[in-house]
Amino acid sequence: MNYLKSFSSWSAIALLPLAIASCSKDDDNNQPPADKKSTITIENVLDSRPLVESGTFQGTGSPALILPGQSTTIQFSAAKGEALTFAAMYGASNDLFFAPANPGIQVYDDKGMPIEGDVSAQVKLWDNGTRINQKPGATVNHPGTADSKNITEVNGTDAQGNTYLAASKLVKATLKYNGNSTFTLTLQNTSGGTANETPLSPGVWAVSYIVGGQLLNAAPLFENGKPTANGLTAIAEMGDNSQLSAYVKGITGIFTPLSPILVVVYNGIDNPIYKTGENDRGEGLKDLAQKGDATALAASLKGKAGVKAVYVLPAPSSKVLLPKIGDQPGSTVSQEITVGEGDRLAIATMYGFSNDWFFASADNGIPASQTGDVSATIKLFDNGTAVDQFPGAGITQFNLAGTPLAETKVISEIPNPNAFTTLPGISNIIRVTLK
Repeated sequence: MNYLKSFSSWSAIALLPLAIASCSKDDDNNQPPADKKSTITIENVLDSRPLVESGTFQGTGSPALILPGQSTTIQFSAAKGEALTFAAMYGASNDLFFAPANPGIQVYDDKGMPIEGDVSAQVKLWDNGTRINQKPGATVNHPGTADSKNITEVNGTDAQGNTYLAASKLVKATLKYNGNSTFTLTLQNTSGGTANETPLSPGVWAVSYIVGGQLLNAAPLFENGKPTANGLTAIAEMGDNSQLSAYVKGITGIFTPLSPILVVVYNGIDNPIYKTGENDRGEGLKDLAQKGDATALAASLKGKAGVKAVYVLPAPSSKVLLPKIGDQPGSTVSQEITVGEGDRLAIATMYGFSNDWFFASADNGIPASQTGDVSATIKLFDNGTAVDQFPGAGITQFNLAGTPLAETKVISEIPNPNAFTTLPGISNIIRVTLK
């Protein structure tokens, strides 16, 4: 940038050399420091997990079996396309277990309407393949004779010729929609008085994230036709759900993309993106927070006094910044910016698998001349324009093919833990660096 220099008139030409020298010296002392180049880099550093929720269930006694006539419940959240799976031992067997076929019990129809009522037909009986099956009943010897076969469905008879009623006759599964993407599944042991009377063991359940129409883990507990793994044998042979529960817990957690990053450089004004305690200003932040679309907000900011530059940074191929998935690193975007004395900087990006949460620079941003890792200045906020649901499991979340339900609240920081889950630290989700 060029700066205009102003010189005084001098009456004596003889003094001109001195005057010029003096003026140049004063100007060097008073002119603002030259603008500098800086590079901002934003990374999605979340070490993501494929399961959005998981847990255990059991009976009320000691041991915590679900006896004939008794029932247990599982409460969970789910988005369209997500399914609930579970596993529990057929107690009066060597290594049989009840579970739905993968990916689990569907909880929405094709139109996105919650499914309610009897879903017992989706419950199946499976052979874990690790023990020779004896005739089921109270006289079964545990653990029995070892075997080494793959998991198979039991349809009427097992590999040894023992007979079984359909699983739906032994376990009744009933879905109830509680509202706001939450469900209750009731499992009732209905085997009493049948030829296959049996207790049900404590079990494990899970719900997988759906991303781009595909479940991240469509078979978290077992796979038909493959060897048992991850502690399922302890359930199928002994009714011990601790090993499988520990495994599932380890792959349950947070998955979220970040929307294209909005970056604004400003001077002489407060953070122009938002202010906590106020309602959304109607300038485009709502679209960013609900849909990940920064277009309107960027256009609005470019017209504000004091705003010097606005950038929207999509990831090169995916546009959204994906988290770490297994060995695949998370997405990164960078932008060279020009900053001068007194300039400040702020960013904003959507927590992609939410209703209207967004990450943003706290308070009045940071000095644009700052260098290093500035992730500690980022916080997570609720835009207050859409009803919240479990992140990654909400039927009205825009990025999960939903339509947000409107509400009107002030912008506020998201507590952690929050009403739905416990999030990693912000710096373990989004990293912002200035060089």
